[in-house]
Amino acid sequence: MSGYFITGTDTGCGKTEVTLLMMQQLQRQGLRVQGMKPVASGGAPTPAGLRNEDASRIRTQGSNPLPYDQINPYCYAPPIAPHLAAAQAGRPIELKPIVAAFDQIAASADRVLVEGVGGWAVPLGDELMLADLTAALKLPVILVVGLRLGCLNHALLSAQAIANSGCELAGWVANATDPQMPFRAENIATLEGLIPAPLLATVPYGIAQATAPAFHWY
Repeated sequence: MSGYFITGTDTGCGKTEVTLLMMQQLQRQGLRVQGMKPVASGGAPTPAGLRNEDASRIRTQGSNPLPYDQINPYCYAPPIAPHLAAAQAGRPIELKPIVAAFDQIAASADRVLVEGVGGWAVPLGDELMLADLTAALKLPVILVVGLRLGCLNHALLSAQAIANSGCELAGWVANATDPQMPFRAENIATLEGLIPAPLLATVPYGIAQATAPAFHWY
């Protein structure tokens, strides 16, 4: 297995933080690990071009330095839905450059963790969905569930959509995004009983990377 595709229940569920924690754990196991964020909106102008903060953090965490454009082939300035940002920029998202960049990264890594954009049911173009990108990369999916009010609905609908797309849901991560969420443990137990994939880890709110929980890989 060359890696995983990391998606989430919605924007702000903690995909980047979970991706970084997973990269660190795999690196501690002695593996060469790289990350990738193929599409990102919300890029800041720099002398080298647009740079997205999450993509930059993933690049920095990689086991070997790689060109930014390889980690993040499509970066757009406005923090809006990617298909709208692509239309505004006049630069449509295409699968071929992303797959080529992934293949180059994977050639020098034991694992590549690819972070998606937004939630699972996100359009990348008029006839292109995030699920099409995942299928093109041939990666199993890990779903990050942001633990807050409404997470049951978001998580179950996302898991169902992943299954309906024909992609493999390898597991899910419970990520505490609301420190005041009531009945958090009960919500996690409910999802364990209803999501047809294993719970890989429960990440407490605001946890330091050095004390992050172990992920249980399947």
